[in-house]
Amino acid sequence: MTDLALRLEAAISLATEAGALALRMRPEPGAATARLKGAQDWLTEADGAVEAFLAGELARLFPEDGFQGEETGMGRPGVATWVVDPIDGTSNFARGATRWCVSLGLIENGEAVVGVLVAPALGEVFAARKGHGATLNGHPIHAAGTDDARRGMVEVGWSPRRPDSVYQAIVAHVMAAGAMVRSGGSGAMGLADVAAGRLDGYVESHINLWDVAAGLCILSEAGAVVSPFLAGPGPLEGDMILAAAPGLASLVMGSRAFID
Repeated sequence: MTDLALRLEAAISLATEAGALALRMRPEPGAATARLKGAQDWLTEADGAVEAFLAGELARLFPEDGFQGEETGMGRPGVATWVVDPIDGTSNFARGATRWCVSLGLIENGEAVVGVLVAPALGEVFAARKGHGATLNGHPIHAAGTDDARRGMVEVGWSPRRPDSVYQAIVAHVMAAGAMVRSGGSGAMGLADVAAGRLDGYVESHINLWDVAAGLCILSEAGAVVSPFLAGPGPLEGDMILAAAPGLASLVMGSRAFID
C-alpha cells in the first residue's frame, strides 16, 4: 500500500519549493507576459520550469509512482500517479497578479488520496490526505455551513470548451436563487476556497484532471459535496466539476442541467 503520510509530507515540501521558483519568475504587473495555447489558455516559461522540477524530484523520491503533467502529459505509468498543474491561474500569474497556485495531487486506484495546493503570492498551503482531514497552513478547514442561497457565494469558471450560453445559463441559475457570483481565474483556487468555507460552491462546465487532482482530495476531506469527476470521462477527456458546501449542494448540483 502506498505510504500516503510520506507522500503528503514530500508533496508539501516540493510544491512549496516549486511555488518559490514560480514566484521568482512571475512577471511584473501589467499586460500579460505569456503565449497563448488556445483561447485564454496561457503558457509561461515558469510553467515548464516548475513542471520539470516536480517531475524530476518525484521520480527521484518515488520512482514507482506514475506522473502526469499539464504541459508534458503522461510521463510514466504507476499504480499511484502524481498529477501536476505547474501553475493554475496562469492568466493571473502572467499579469503579475497573486491568485494562482502550484497544484499537486496523487491518484490511486481511481481515487484522489493526496492533494496539495501552494499559493506562494498569498502565503497559503492547502493540504489533505485520505482519511486525515484538510488543512490551510496547518490548521483544519471545513466547507461552510451556509444553507441559504441568499447568503451564498458561488464561483462559476468559464471554459472555452463549452458554448458561452452554458456559462451564462449557469450564472443566471445561481443568481436567480439569490446567491452572489464570483470568477477568480483559477479553478484550483476556487475549489480550495470551497473547502476552506470562503466560497459555498464552484461550478465549471469543463475542466481538466490536472486542474482538480489536488482539489478533489482537499474538498472531500473538508466535507464538501463534489461531483464524481474521476468516475466519468474526467481523467482522460476532462469533465464538469461541481463542488459545494453541503447546505447549498442542491443549488450547485442543479447546474448540471445546463451542462449535460
